[in-house]
Amino acid sequence: MMRAWMLPMLFVLCGSAAAAGRFVSGSPGEAVALLLAFVLLAGVNSPLVFPRSVGAGEAQRRSAEDGRPVVYWRPGCTYCMRLRFRLGRSARELHWVNIWRDPAGAAAVRAANGGDETVPTVVVAGRPHTNPDPAWVRAQLSPPA
Repeated sequence: MMRAWMLPMLFVLCGSAAAAGRFVSGSPGEAVALLLAFVLLAGVNSPLVFPRSVGAGEAQRRSAEDGRPVVYWRPGCTYCMRLRFRLGRSARELHWVNIWRDPAGAAAVRAANGGDETVPTVVVAGRPHTNPDPAWVRAQLSPPA
């Protein structure tokens, strides 16, 4: 759990230090803007921007029931954030597994990617797809016509 929050905490600490320096030098407006920018970076890189994660076993069970894809991700991953933001509200329809919190999820990703923990890995109908296009993932959510 702590590893997922390391990068956001680092952003907040660095932003606080930089803002304090600006404030002391007599630029309170710049200090506030700088701190807000770093807090925004921390928020974007935090696990809070992703839907609630479930375990790999639970995600696979749910996917078997409803046919929705399973997304294996980790905090701080640029490609995971890209997928999450490009999916918009439809991201909530997927089953998200944080591989840093779930060893079984990390093992599933390594099995799908030749031993590498490459994320996002999206599993649709039992077939893994590494770093797929968000439009393709969104299309997997719509019922077949």
